[in-house]
Amino acid sequence: MSKLRFDVVTAAFGKKAVEVPVNDKRPSDIFGINVFNRQKMFKYLPGDVYAKLVDVIDNDAPLDGSIADSVAEGMKRWAVENGATHYTHWFHPLTETTAEKHDAFVEHDGKGGLIETFSGKLLVQQEPDASSFPNGGIRSTFEARGYSAWDPTSPAFLMGNTLCVPTIFIAYTGEALDYKAPLLKALRAVDKAATDVCRYFDKNVKKVVTYLGWEQEYFLVDEGMLLARPDLLLTGRTLMGHDSAKNQQLEDHYFGSIPERVAAFMKELEIEALKLGIPAKTCHNEAAPNQFELAPIYEECNLAVDHNMLIMAIMKDVARKHGFRVLLHEKPFKGVNGSGKHNNWSLGTDTGTLLMAPGKSDKDNLRFITFVVNTLAAIYRHNGLLKASIMSAANSHRLGAAEAPPAIISSFLGSHLSSVLDHMETTDDVVKILSKRELRLNIPQIPELMIDNTDRNRTSPFAFTGNRFEFRAVGSEANCASAMIALNTAMAEQLVIFKKEVDALIESGATKEDALVAVIRKYIKYSKPIRFDGNGYSEEWRQEAERRGLDCEASAPIVFDRYLDEDSVKMFDDLDVMTEKELKARNEIKWEMYTKKVQIEARVLGDLAINHIVPTATKYQSSLLDNIIKMEQVLGREEGHSISAENIATVKEIAMHVSEIRRMVDEMVERRKVANRIVEEREKAVAYHDTVAPMLEAIRSHIDKLEIMVDNELWTLPKYRELLFIV
Repeated sequence: MSKLRFDVVTAAFGKKAVEVPVNDKRPSDIFGINVFNRQKMFKYLPGDVYAKLVDVIDNDAPLDGSIADSVAEGMKRWAVENGATHYTHWFHPLTETTAEKHDAFVEHDGKGGLIETFSGKLLVQQEPDASSFPNGGIRSTFEARGYSAWDPTSPAFLMGNTLCVPTIFIAYTGEALDYKAPLLKALRAVDKAATDVCRYFDKNVKKVVTYLGWEQEYFLVDEGMLLARPDLLLTGRTLMGHDSAKNQQLEDHYFGSIPERVAAFMKELEIEALKLGIPAKTCHNEAAPNQFELAPIYEECNLAVDHNMLIMAIMKDVARKHGFRVLLHEKPFKGVNGSGKHNNWSLGTDTGTLLMAPGKSDKDNLRFITFVVNTLAAIYRHNGLLKASIMSAANSHRLGAAEAPPAIISSFLGSHLSSVLDHMETTDDVVKILSKRELRLNIPQIPELMIDNTDRNRTSPFAFTGNRFEFRAVGSEANCASAMIALNTAMAEQLVIFKKEVDALIESGATKEDALVAVIRKYIKYSKPIRFDGNGYSEEWRQEAERRGLDCEASAPIVFDRYLDEDSVKMFDDLDVMTEKELKARNEIKWEMYTKKVQIEARVLGDLAINHIVPTATKYQSSLLDNIIKMEQVLGREEGHSISAENIATVKEIAMHVSEIRRMVDEMVERRKVANRIVEEREKAVAYHDTVAPMLEAIRSHIDKLEIMVDNELWTLPKYRELLFIV
């Protein structure tokens, strides 16, 4: 092992778990202490202001501008009492990260001094530079004005000494430049459409809430080792690296004992999450070595999205305190599991009914089937769009590999629910649906188990799991809002269509129940191609999916086209979620982002290949040649040559790999130059996908072979066995 790698590895082994301060309080005691939640609102706001603000949050009432000053003053008093000196509008630009500009709570007092102040005007609206964020051409550099606007439905919170106010972000001309604005519109659309359908079953329903429970997967890598891997540092994934002799093939890491140092990190992360009102509940080892997962209790969708963006930021900060770096890239290591962010999605009413949960009566079950079937119809109609909503340069490496779902959207229902829908397709009666059944093990010490009537299918991108659908294809690095905007808008459109058809039958003389069943039966038949309970990895399924008319495209730049399909544009526009101009701008950003990520990877790999790999291989090659010469000098040319035959063969093989690496790097550079001359962002992204990206894998194959040939002492880059097994 090289001295550099030896020093890095021994330093990592010597690291102990950071001492986490003992927390003698229960989770419920610290939950939300850094959040301006209702408890704080009630304490710091006048009674009438509190009532009006709660009405905005709960009932979508218009925000009364007259209360802004009182809310801002209450927020400021609470924040300052807890050590805050600054405030910021916190928003989600189209960078997959968050953004903030900090301002102090200070203004001139008119007497030569300063006063601490925070006005309603500053709370409600600020003006970030809209041309400096991705905008897809909506804003030019000389047209910089944009606005962030307060989202009162997501509570303000403290991060360090700063009061963070969740906001939307729009251009001066009104187009959304973020994820939150269209997400809020999509949630409003599905609320209205679902409420209208719910009233077939319960006239008391006034509101339908979208719930989201995300499961965040991530890798931890020792910080010293990451800093010795420029590819990990600059791209988030390893662009080279031969398989470790042991990776995840023994399946011994999943749910295994959590290492002490990782447990300390998880404990501090959970404490910080609870303080910010994030209901962290589950943490465990994931399937791959050094891979882990965190999951909270379900929350309202908009709040859940904000909390996921927060948790990704928090875990990066906490990890560095413990000598780790967090990897959120969807496929940081070749040959082992990638990381997803399963989005568990469901709908519930203000009366307490979960719309995706079976009931005990025929009426309840008819309601349950109504929403399940409409969900299937929505994702079938827009299966290509749903795939586009989760597609990225990084996630394309993960999809279809090592327990990740394939790049074909289908839905797993399980045998029981599938049989129910098959029965309804041909008969009018509503089948009794059992949510759970008993399992007797005939072991006296073990109680009877209640098991779900649906199994799990890890290869299904969109699986029904009892009282919700799990959108498994979402990538670990992504903003959940992207998938939730597409899914909720598609669901809203489908429910609007469904209600029109049911109402038309009722107006023509059918009973409500007969009309509901008739339209449900229609959509059971219509959506049947999206239902698949088998192995999503099989070649047979890909061929079958094509026959069913599902979108099987795997090229990310081309998948993005689905946003601009006529049906997609019409749906987003009709439901007032996004305009065609906004959709085109977002696609420009997606294509540009894809190009830049592949471009960065190509530059990093080219640099490492020529400036590290080739010199290292050549140095080892020289030592072999020196050995051959010395063998011939001592033993004579003929005998020495014969004994050194193996070294000679190795020298030739190294020469071949080095030559190929140099040739391919030069070719990759030329291909980049050709692609860079393309003006249109879509065509440039396609060129990078088709001509540049394949070179990364081709060059890697030669580097990985050299890794196992070159003397371990010379290879300075930490290897997979060190990256994946040292914590």
